[in-house]
Amino acid sequence: MIPGELITDDGEHELNAGRTTITLTISNTGDRPVQVGSHYHFHEVNAALAFDRTAARGFRLNIAASTAVRFEPGQERTVELVELAGDRIVYGFNGKVMGKLDESVSMPLPDAAHIKA
Repeated sequence: MIPGELITDDGEHELNAGRTTITLTISNTGDRPVQVGSHYHFHEVNAALAFDRTAARGFRLNIAASTAVRFEPGQERTVELVELAGDRIVYGFNGKVMGKLDESVSMPLPDAAHIKA
């Protein structure tokens, strides 16, 4: 056994069972690809990604751990997000929450048009 390894029963396993999910359409308005990892607080992703950020507060991509989704320039795609679990405390990322999700106020992200590449 490897430290931290989980050994599960054979067969299919549903991830994030019983957790709230939402579906959003995301557009990359920038001129560079943007890649978002599985556990990144989606509300705080690159400002070149256009979508309903308020709806994404407290959510991450509903994909397997250590994977990512890439958004090419000009691409629009629909993704499923799943609510963050645990204590719901968010620090880092783009520094827009910096505390408990249910108590903190988000700082606005800059408009993508004002970002220099």
